[in-house]
Amino acid sequence: MSGYKTLEFDSLCVHSGVGEYEHGPVVPPIYQTSTFKFENAAHGGSLFKGEQQGYIYSRMANPTIEAMENSVAQLEGGIKALGCSSGMAAISTTFMALLKAGDHVVCAESVYGPTSTLLATIFTKFDIQVTFVDSSNFSEITKAVRTNTKVLYMETPGNPTLAITDLKKCADLANSINAKLVVDNTFMGPAIQRPFEFGAHVVLHSMTKSLNGHADVVAGIIVLNDMNDYKLFRKVLNQMGGVIDPFNAFLVHRGLKTLDLRMRKMSENAMKIAQFLENHPKIEWVSYPGLKSHPQYEIGQNQHRMNGCMISFEVKGGFEAGETLMNSVKLATLAVSLGGVETLVQHPASMTHASMDKEVRLKAKITDGLVRYSVGIESADDLIDDLEHALNMVKIEELV
Repeated sequence: MSGYKTLEFDSLCVHSGVGEYEHGPVVPPIYQTSTFKFENAAHGGSLFKGEQQGYIYSRMANPTIEAMENSVAQLEGGIKALGCSSGMAAISTTFMALLKAGDHVVCAESVYGPTSTLLATIFTKFDIQVTFVDSSNFSEITKAVRTNTKVLYMETPGNPTLAITDLKKCADLANSINAKLVVDNTFMGPAIQRPFEFGAHVVLHSMTKSLNGHADVVAGIIVLNDMNDYKLFRKVLNQMGGVIDPFNAFLVHRGLKTLDLRMRKMSENAMKIAQFLENHPKIEWVSYPGLKSHPQYEIGQNQHRMNGCMISFEVKGGFEAGETLMNSVKLATLAVSLGGVETLVQHPASMTHASMDKEVRLKAKITDGLVRYSVGIESADDLIDDLEHALNMVKIEELV
């Protein structure tokens, strides 16, 4: 709505994307319809020609979906967004829009497992080349660039290692080689990190995670800050068909209203838990952007408003000890996904990143013993007690 770009972020969460609707509803209604009625034949033809603005078919545009898209675009500081049926639909649509046969991608090696698999096993069939790099080391990114590099694809902090990438340097590099910097912002979200502020060209999310925040939606989104890019991506998404449905868009838009509140609580909890783990004798190492021991702590503090809800760590004793911990927690739930109100714990090597080639996974420092912990909005003290109990179940012989 007019004037909302000047609001503070927490106010934007509540009011962004809300328009005027018939009968004056406070909440954008669910337009649960596949198609829209034309006033007459000339009106229908005019809509298809693009001479008038309006709605034709919900795969192409829908008022409920559009309200959610506009909300996320405003929160990210972009100009337009495209709601997708999943995070992977957003990622695959992005690659389809930006790449052609013979093009090259420089991709962070610490990314969501299916992203790596998509590039390494599916897009290679269409003569798309990819180089995976430790994106926390900028020199590796520059060395990987080729004359045909068209996309720098970064997920920061990385999934699941939480390696942090310098977005400003990547954006400057992308501009110098006429490439696009694409940033998967799922782990932080716009309450914490806004990649457009550092020069990114495309920002995407799995909205299944913190944007929705309630573990009841599968959805993705692509945010653009250039209208020509938006028109290209919209055409590709419409043809590929991986669009979000109105009801899921409604649920995401509802979740966005509490995004700032949730991320503040989750970040506060995560900092306390990370400090607890870092000082625990049965923990080998902890990776959390808020800890000064994080290798890219200073970069993170420059890019992040908060430190986020994600913690990675390894229990002394490797996978067996980590398995004992995951089987012994009572308050945290053993499940994949992240960013919801409930705390989740999982084992990337055998779960979210199992599809990755083992050599690639280990090179990305996704070890067999790494545990990924997504902190929710419960009491931090209760979560620490839960971890303490689970760590007590790790026997001494597992540490030998």
